[in-house]
Amino acid sequence: MSGTLRFDAVLFDCNDVLVDSEPLTMSVLRDMLEERGWRMSLQDCMQIFVGKATKDEAARIERETGQPFTTEWLHSFWARRDIALHAHLQAIPGAEALVRDAYALTGGQIACVSGADRDKIGLQLGKTGLLPWFEGRIFSGHDMPRSKPHPDVYLAAMAQLQVEPQQCLVIEDTVTGVRAGVAAGAAVCGLCLPGNPVVSPEQLLAAGAQQVVAKLDDIRAFWR
Repeated sequence: MSGTLRFDAVLFDCNDVLVDSEPLTMSVLRDMLEERGWRMSLQDCMQIFVGKATKDEAARIERETGQPFTTEWLHSFWARRDIALHAHLQAIPGAEALVRDAYALTGGQIACVSGADRDKIGLQLGKTGLLPWFEGRIFSGHDMPRSKPHPDVYLAAMAQLQVEPQQCLVIEDTVTGVRAGVAAGAAVCGLCLPGNPVVSPEQLLAAGAQQVVAKLDDIRAFWR
């Protein structure tokens, strides 16, 4: 662990930064959309939906399925998703060590800032043992007027931590998330794990990431 950190706060995205959740979530979503008549591969589903709130794609879902997007259907998706997460979710390699180091170096000035619904964030952090590091500092795009790629959820986290945007490091794995962090005024480090079917390092850099790494451990070199 480095003895100094050039940021006052570290803001972590959740899905596929801290926890390996998107393949599980997207498999459930793909199956449920196919039940409604919209057939696609898992990779296509991830290309369309990863980094976005499902409700923000309601119009497209209605267009492709020919059926209304209802609160009942969304809650059914969440319930089936949660079953899969409870059964199979794991942390991204290196997540706990990086979170622990960030917490120590910032004096607790870290937060989990996600576009996911709050119940999902809590489930995932609890399942992987990361929740104690983020108690009282969890922010959901569902609680904001606008979710990512808008900066609202990051600005809310910065306001609660009482830190200036330029003193914050954001860690994101999607173009949507990188754009949100950049729009909030933070420095953004992109994470592009090997074999990522959704995004490339070049796309994260084009969205505004200052650097892109292939594993969480490499972020330490960026934050010194």
